[in-house]
Amino acid sequence: MSTLVHAAVTADGVALMDIRRGRGRWHFLDRVSAELWSKVAAGQTTTDAIDELVHAWQLRGVNPDQVRADLKRVAAELHEAELLVAAGRPARQPGPPAVRFAGTSPSTLRDQISAQAGLALALVLLRCLPIRFTITAAQAAARLPGRSAAVTEAERLHAAVQRATRAWPGRAACLEESLAVYLAAALSGRRVRWVLGASFMPRNAHAWVEAGGTVIGQEPADRVWPYAAALQVEHPN
Repeated sequence: MSTLVHAAVTADGVALMDIRRGRGRWHFLDRVSAELWSKVAAGQTTTDAIDELVHAWQLRGVNPDQVRADLKRVAAELHEAELLVAAGRPARQPGPPAVRFAGTSPSTLRDQISAQAGLALALVLLRCLPIRFTITAAQAAARLPGRSAAVTEAERLHAAVQRATRAWPGRAACLEESLAVYLAAALSGRRVRWVLGASFMPRNAHAWVEAGGTVIGQEPADRVWPYAAALQVEHPN
């Protein structure tokens, strides 16, 4: 996997997911910072990008010296973080997905076995390896034979994973849970999409699975949607 920086683009700015180290790190850029990043990532020099933005803001009546100073500071921070690079972006979706909130769907024995195996594998990957290797493993799992999971099947797997997490030590947050569902589906011959993304209001990173264009198994209290996807892992159709 060559892309190590991924972008979630929203109307409020850009969230950059840097997966080069450890469990990864998110950087949230407001609209002005995002404009600077977009121009430099597209090939403009930092100086030219700053000049262009300063001129644009000056036409709006903003003090050009203050804008230039702010942009230079942002550019220095992005340069130090090695983020002035082109980033991977998911294919644009036709619209925000439907969201199904977590329920208590009954699961079959097959679901339970798949959930236990998927959770075990997800926890080993996330606790023992940097996130970039976990993503590579998930991309490899996407090539396993299978068919697209129906929404009800994905919901059963999600419920089975949630039940399985109660028997495991430590906390299983959205990253662990969503990866477990994704791997459980892959191991049982079904396919879902694993997504990592972010929101700006409030600023928050999130991970989830989708099936049939629907977000599966969100907590009823978490209605901060839509999150913007930065990375999607699914079967290469």
